[in-house]
Amino acid sequence: MSPIAKVFELNRKGLNVPRGLVVLVVMAVPIIVLSVIGKEQYWVSASFGALFVGLSDPGGQFGHRASHMGLMAVMGALLTAVGFGIGDRAWELVVLAAFVVTLLGGLAVKFGLHRFVAGALLNAWFLVAIGLPAGYKLAGVTSHTWAQVLAWLAGSALWIAFAFIMWLARGRTTRPEPVPEIPGAISPRKLTRPIILFAVIRALAVSVAVGIAFGLHLPNAYWMPLATFIALKSSFEQSALVAEQRLIGAIIGAALAALFLLTVKDKHALEVIIVVLAAIGGSIRGVNYALYTTAIAGCVLVAIDLPHPSNLGAEGQRVLYTFCGVGIAVLVMLLVNQLQKRATNKAAPQAA
Repeated sequence: MSPIAKVFELNRKGLNVPRGLVVLVVMAVPIIVLSVIGKEQYWVSASFGALFVGLSDPGGQFGHRASHMGLMAVMGALLTAVGFGIGDRAWELVVLAAFVVTLLGGLAVKFGLHRFVAGALLNAWFLVAIGLPAGYKLAGVTSHTWAQVLAWLAGSALWIAFAFIMWLARGRTTRPEPVPEIPGAISPRKLTRPIILFAVIRALAVSVAVGIAFGLHLPNAYWMPLATFIALKSSFEQSALVAEQRLIGAIIGAALAALFLLTVKDKHALEVIIVVLAAIGGSIRGVNYALYTTAIAGCVLVAIDLPHPSNLGAEGQRVLYTFCGVGIAVLVMLLVNQLQKRATNKAAPQAA
C-alpha cells in the first residue's frame, strides 16, 4: 500500500451517522444561542464542554454515567479557569502549567484506560484554552475568564441533560459506551517504568512546543503544542502515521475554511457550515483520521474566526504551526526509539 493510500485508508464499518446527528443537535444549540446574544467568543468553550463530556460517558447505569460526566465537567471548568487565566501571562508560567497538566494526564492511566482518555481530552482542551486569550486580545475581542468557565459548564450541562432525556426515552435501561473507539476499561493499572517515562517524555515535548510558541509570542501558536500532543503515540510508527494524517487533514481543513471564509459572507451561513462540519467529523471518526481531522480543523478554523474575522493568512499560520508541532512529536519519538534499540542491544548480550 502506498503512503498516501495508507493515510486515506477507509474503514467503512466505522461510519456512524446517528452519532453525527447527535453532534449536529448538540453543537447547534450553543452556537444559535450565543449568536443571538452576540457572544460567539464563548462558543468554543461551550462546544468543547459538550463534546468532551459526551466522549467521557463510560456507559452503564445513568447514575454511574452522570458521576463520571459530572467529574469531567468540574475538572474541565478548573482547567478552563487556569488556561484562560494564565494564557496571556508570562510564558514561563504557561510552560510550567502545560508540563504539569500533561504529566498528570499521562499518569491518569493508573485509574483505567477510559479515565486516561478523559485526561487526554482535558489535556487537549487546556492547550486550546491557554492559546485563545492572546488571540482574542490581539483581535480586540473582550473575553472574561469566568464567562468562559460558565460557557464550559453550560455546554457540559447541555450534554448531561441530553443524555438524561435519552435515558428516559429508552426506558431507563443500561446503555453501552456511546463511543466504541474509546476504551471503556476503568480497572486500575500499575504505573510501570515505561508508562511513567513516556508520560514524562510527552510532557517535556509538549512543554518545548509551548515554550517555542508562547516564548516567541506567536499568534495562533497554540496549534503547535496541540499538534505535538495529538501526534505523540507510544511508538514511532504510530506517531508518524498520525502525524501524516493530522498534517494532511489540517492542510485540507485550512484550505476548506479559507474557501468558506472567502466566499461566504453571511454569519448565519457560516454557523451552519460549522455545525455541519462538526457533524461530519462525528460520523467519520472511525472511518479515517485524516478525513476526520479535515472536518474538525475546518470547523474549528471557521468557528475561531467567527467572532473576530481575520485575514486568511491566519489559516496558513495554523497549518505551519501544526507542521512544526507534529515535527516535534515525530523527532521525539524517533529519538526515543533509538534509545530503546540501544538499550535492547546492550541487554541482549547480558541476557545471553
